[in-house]
Amino acid sequence: MLVVDDDSLILQVMKLCLPAPDYHVITADSASKGLQLFAQHKPDAVLLDIQLPDQSGLAALHEFRELDRRVPVIMMTGHGTAETAIGAMSGGAFEYVTKPFEPDDILPVIDSALETSRMARKPAVLPSETQGDADDTSTDRVLGDCQAMVEVFRSIGRVAARDVAVLILGETGTGKEVVARAIYQHSNRRDQLFHAINCAAIPENLLESELFGHEKGAFTGADQRHVGKFEVCNGGTLFLDEIGDMSPMMQTKLLRVLQEKEFERVGGTKTIKSDVRIIAATNRDVEAAIVDNSFRSDLYYRLNEFTISLPPLRERGEDVKIMAEFFFARFAKTLGKEFVSIAPETMASLKLHSWPGNVRELQGVIKQTLLKASGPVIVPAFLPKGFIPQSDDGLTKLATMGTWQENLRNWATTLLEDGSHNIAAEIHDAVDREILPEILRATQGNVSAASSRLGMSRPTLRSRLKHLGLGSDVEKND
Repeated sequence: MLVVDDDSLILQVMKLCLPAPDYHVITADSASKGLQLFAQHKPDAVLLDIQLPDQSGLAALHEFRELDRRVPVIMMTGHGTAETAIGAMSGGAFEYVTKPFEPDDILPVIDSALETSRMARKPAVLPSETQGDADDTSTDRVLGDCQAMVEVFRSIGRVAARDVAVLILGETGTGKEVVARAIYQHSNRRDQLFHAINCAAIPENLLESELFGHEKGAFTGADQRHVGKFEVCNGGTLFLDEIGDMSPMMQTKLLRVLQEKEFERVGGTKTIKSDVRIIAATNRDVEAAIVDNSFRSDLYYRLNEFTISLPPLRERGEDVKIMAEFFFARFAKTLGKEFVSIAPETMASLKLHSWPGNVRELQGVIKQTLLKASGPVIVPAFLPKGFIPQSDDGLTKLATMGTWQENLRNWATTLLEDGSHNIAAEIHDAVDREILPEILRATQGNVSAASSRLGMSRPTLRSRLKHLGLGSDVEKND
């Protein structure tokens, strides 16, 4: 974090507020020194005063932006200079804060700027690229070589350089953000800002202000003008995560911006133009949401200029092995643990797990396992509770998995030859018809216990039982 201010007290306070090792703060007491340090250290974000002895902070902002437009710059203003700082927002400032400020007020802004910088500048590397091995923590990898992921990589290549809206579909934890960043970093806007907003995490009234900004006095607590992300991100890329949770009113307002490329701040009358590329993502079944009128069909068609569907981890076969080996090697380095290999029994357990939390869950499990591990070979005893236990003949069980997988491939080939257009669902249903009653019998019909052993939520289990006509197997004792 680069802090540029001629007030030595501010520089000292920011060093105290941003302690090592989580932060590394460098300071400058003039614009010229700040620009020199910026070029030398390439900071993740800048905190810039608007009144400097050798140059206006507004002029310095322009020079910082010329050096690297992806680095967020937070402006600091004294009393009575807020309007000047707001003018700088249109020139690319990330946010502004008014002095004097409390640490609790500025730290969330700084952390947001640092996260924005990370997403814009930390490469999301595709398998076809040579950079970014497990030892390189400066990159995020989009991993996998199953057919569904190969199609994802092709889709990223097809759409990245084309200035169209992209809709990414996939369950929670499948890696939608990393795919969005890969699209951005391979696009023609990669030198401009990239902002991400989780639409599900922000209340509706605050989300409108976050996206479009508001005027002073627009609502209770609006004591100064706020510039929204559509204005700040002009020329760049905006990632709207969990778009399916956006309220109908917000959907309507977003649709207008996408159609007209203009908007007004909340409480304002001035029309503001904005050229922003939208990448949206959701874990919801959008087409089902359209049927039940919780999502606008016209917004869906506007966002759906190009769609990328991410498969859940449970449907990615050997990708579990690829990712497990990669993340064990990477996290072992960051956690200071020794890692050599994964025992076959451990890998069998990882492959048999249903992974309801997808790649995010896998990463969490691997970190827990490494922290528990007392040796360089990952054995089943190091895995968290809830994984399928492997008996002493685990190697034999692992060997028989090949026969089971071969039978499954033959079954899929037969369905393909029979002309089926719903192969995955047919196989999934057939497998569940065998295992769900068995698990329920083993748990005496206790749905809570059965869902825990299966690695799925109770509502999901009940939905599957109802879909398969097995509801009578459920006892009322959960």
